[in-house]
Formats: sequence, structure tokens, C-alpha cells
Amino acid sequence: MSRGFEDDEILGKAYDGRLVRRLTVFVAPYWRRLAVAVALLLGAALTDLAPPLLVQRAIDGPISARQLDGLWPIFAIYAGVLVSNFALRYAHNYIINSVGQQVMQDMRTAIFRHIQRMSLSFFDRNPVGRLLTRITNDVDALNEFLTQGLVMILADMVTLVGIISVMLVLNWRLALISMATLPVLTLIVSIYQRHMRSTYRVVRQRLAKINAYLNEQIGGVLVTQLFTREARSQAHFAELSEDYLQANVRSVLIFALFIPAVGLMAAIGTAAVLYGGGQGVLAGWASLGMLAAFVQYTERAFQPIRNLAERYTILQAAMASAERIFGVLDTPEDVRDPETPAILPSPVRGAIEFRDVVFGYNPDEPVLKGISISIPAGQSVAIVGATGAGKSSTVGLLARFYDVQQGGIYLDGVDIRTVAQRELRRHVAAVPQDPVCFSGTIASNIRLHSAEISDERMRWAAELVNASVFIERMPGGYDHEIRERGSNLSIGQRQLIAFARALAFNPEVLLILDEATSSVDTATEALIQDALVKMLKGRTSIVIAHRLSTIRHVDRIIVLDHGRVVEDGSHEDLLALGGFYHRLYHLQFAEQAAT
Repeated sequence: MSRGFEDDEILGKAYDGRLVRRLTVFVAPYWRRLAVAVALLLGAALTDLAPPLLVQRAIDGPISARQLDGLWPIFAIYAGVLVSNFALRYAHNYIINSVGQQVMQDMRTAIFRHIQRMSLSFFDRNPVGRLLTRITNDVDALNEFLTQGLVMILADMVTLVGIISVMLVLNWRLALISMATLPVLTLIVSIYQRHMRSTYRVVRQRLAKINAYLNEQIGGVLVTQLFTREARSQAHFAELSEDYLQANVRSVLIFALFIPAVGLMAAIGTAAVLYGGGQGVLAGWASLGMLAAFVQYTERAFQPIRNLAERYTILQAAMASAERIFGVLDTPEDVRDPETPAILPSPVRGAIEFRDVVFGYNPDEPVLKGISISIPAGQSVAIVGATGAGKSSTVGLLARFYDVQQGGIYLDGVDIRTVAQRELRRHVAAVPQDPVCFSGTIASNIRLHSAEISDERMRWAAELVNASVFIERMPGGYDHEIRERGSNLSIGQRQLIAFARALAFNPEVLLILDEATSSVDTATEALIQDALVKMLKGRTSIVIAHRLSTIRHVDRIIVLDHGRVVEDGSHEDLLALGGFYHRLYHLQFAEQAAT
């Protein structure tokens, strides 16, 4: 089972003090407004105690004395209590929900900021869908906990304790009668919570399976349609949906049994009060007004008990969400900046050196095995090799997306692990093999909203890499809107925009993975290759080469095999050796040369 499933199945306790203390870090900035909200809610809860007392006063006073004029002051107080209760609850709801929204914003910002600091190895382990769930669904669950959970439970407890206290003060005998059903009700609540906990686990598990299956099927819809597997996919989704439906039906059944059970206990309690209170009225130790007040108090006492049971699931979901969120926030950065970062020499020339570098995505299975490479400033180098030789790993290491396990990588003689990542990436740019485009304009995709890149520089970069050829034909030109992931652009157009972006930031070291050029038409490939020639000129460049046309334009070729440098030299020299590159050329590149 994947880590994502395990996280979605976390249940946690209904209340975990450790997690609640950690949540206070996000709530603390708003403690004054939260305290006001709590005070308003407690005031509203206390005003709920007054109406039955006023009913008792009316029945035992003016009504018993047949002096109806005496009802008007009581009616005025009753109306005032209702208006006060409305005003208190309105103010509480406004304040607590506004605080909840701000806490959610702070929490989402903190999670997003933390995720952005993570190295690529973190994203290798954590699917995007899982991280989105942390930022959206789990944060929403904590908002419900803040606005409808903990504070409301406190109000319910105050209401319940207040009702019991008032009843004991008014008449302890009637109070004991009205509370006679509480032990049975406590047992019912306990059974409800135990069954809801196990049912909630099943619901979470089956929902996680649906989400995972949807993510796979929507992402792989092309394969599903190519092999006409729609019917089978729909059948399997129907099975998962049926399992999820049954789990939810079970939870609804439990809830449907619980609510009438509480209602039945409330009815029995009310009946007991009417019977016992009726006896008390006849015996003289209770009044008719007091009996009416106790009937109302008994009915009201069951509402907070019902609320407490219903909010159990809210608490449980919130604690599970908090555990998942803090699991992300507690994940340490694999690539960290030193406390006192080193300063690169000025100006940066771009000389690169790999010294006995050992690296593996799994440290026990190294991909690079002690490679040493020296690249003078301004030299363009192609790295070639069979699949899995470690070519792409060199790009990730040089940009510090990962750190080496042994050895070191040096830029102008400075170990890049001693340089702040932000500073390093001002001088090292990478063009991925799957070029990334964001929703927005072409201009915003090239400059990435950087104020340092002027319109003139943006246009210069686009013209130099031949991107202006298609940009100027677009409606709106550089202001043309790009849809999510660049879906309204071709692969070649996205590649040219990625080239323009890299060039606009003017890095001294350029890293390019050219595999994407294998998926474009001949005319677009010619534009890309011409752009490559211009980009490589005058700056240190490392190209992870898959195309013969790329190799032709570099100063030097380095051949990797099973994580080791096996050959190093020019195209002609390596062919003359008749070794690994000679075989690789005839197997992989000669066919390209013939086409």
C-alpha cells in the first residue's frame, strides 16, 4: 500500500492535545478576536437558560393570580432575551468564521511555502494529488474544527452544566428525575462513537481508493481510449463507488439509529418529569410553573448531548487532518542551505568541476559512481549514454535539486553545497525535457513575473531562440493567453518558450535536456536546433543529448556508462577510438543521421 493511502487512512484520536497545541501557533495571532467570539458564544449559551425561568415566573405569577397585565414586563424581558441571543450568536458566527478563514489562509500559505522549499526527492515520494489534498481538504477540516468543533463543544458543555445547575437550584427532586435517563444516554453515545469510528475508517479507505483510481484514469485517459478499455474502467469505478456507497450508507444507518434513540430518551425523560412533577404539584413540593420550566430544561438538556455526539466525527476528522498536515510540515528539506552561505566570485565565469561524485536516488543504489569531470568556462558539453547511465542526474545535481552523497561539484572553484540555492540558481538555468508552461500570457511565462526582465530583454530572448516566429502570429502576440500546462501550444512551441525563459535570465551555466526535440516536426526542430546553437555560444553548457543534431554543435562529448565516465573527447576523436561512443553512435545516432 502506498504512503498516500496510509495517510488517507489516518484516524487519530477524537482529541489530541499535542496536535491542538501545535494548531495554536496558527490561531495565536487572532487570540483577541477568538476570545471575543468565545465570550459571545458563552453569553448566548447563558441566555438560553433564561426563557424557561421566565415561563415559570409567568405561570406561577400573573397567570396563577389571573392578572394578565403582569405578563407584559415578563414578555418584554423574554423578547429582550431572544434579541440578545440573536445578536450574540450573529456576532459570534461572524467573528469565528472570519478568524477561521484567516487561519486557513495562513495555514495554506505555510504549507505551500514549505512545499516550495522541498527538493525534488520530496516530490518523488509524494504524489501531487496527495499534496493538493493537504492544502485543500485537510485545511478545510481544521476550519470546521475551529468554527464548529472545539468552541461549540465548549458552549454545549456550558449549556449542559448550566441547565443541570439551574434545575438543581430550582428543585433537586425534579432535577434527579429529569437526569434519570442520562446513564442510558451516555451508553448510547458511547456505542455510537465506537461504531462511527470503525465506519469512518472504512469510509476514508474507500474514498482514498476512489481518489487514487480517478487520478490514474484521468491522467491515463489516452491509454484507456487507445486500447478501448473505457467499459472496463467504468465497471471498476462502479465497483469502487458501490463500496464507498455502502460504507456511507452504514454511517447514515448508525446516525439514523442514534438520533431517534436520543429523541426517545428525551421523550422518556420528559414523561418522567411530567409524571414526577405532577406528583410534586399535587403533593405541594413543586409548582405548575416549575413543572413547565423543567419540561423545557429537560428537552434542552438533550440537545447539547446530541451535538456532542455529532461533533465527535468533526473532531476525529480534524485530528486526522492535523496529523497529515504536520506530517508534511515536519518533513525536513533534503537539500538545505548552510547557515553561512559562501559567496560566488564576481563575475561568475561558469567553470564546472565534478570531483569523485557519488550519487543515488536511493543511497544504497548509486547512479553516479565516482565521476570526475572538468568543464572550462564557456565550453559546451554533450553527455551521452544508454538509458540509466546517469545523464539526467548530472543536471539535477548541478542545479542542487539533489545533493551528492560523496565527492563534490564546484562552480568557479566553490563547492555548490556551500552556496545558497537561490544564489546558485541565479547563475545556473535548466531547460527540462518536458517544458513547463503556466496559465497566463506568453510574456509572463518568459519572464515569470520578474521585474528585472524588461520587455526589450524578453523580446530579445524570444527573437534569439526563434520563439518570436510563432509568438507574433498568435492573437495578441506576447499577451496571448496560455491555458493550463500550455495545452493550447505544441510541444515545439513550449520548448522555444522554455529556451526564451532560460535566456532571458542570462545564466552563466545552461543545462539542457534535448529529448523533447524528438517529438516535433522537422521545421520546428530546425528552429530549435538553430536556437540551441545561439544559446550555447559564449556560456558553459551541458546538454543531455539524445539527438545527433545536438551533438554536432558542442565542443566536447562525455560518454557515461553505468554511472562512470568511459570516454571523453570530440565527436571525431571518439568515433576514431572505435569504443563505446562508436557503438552508441551507430546504434542510436546513425539512424538519425540517415533520416
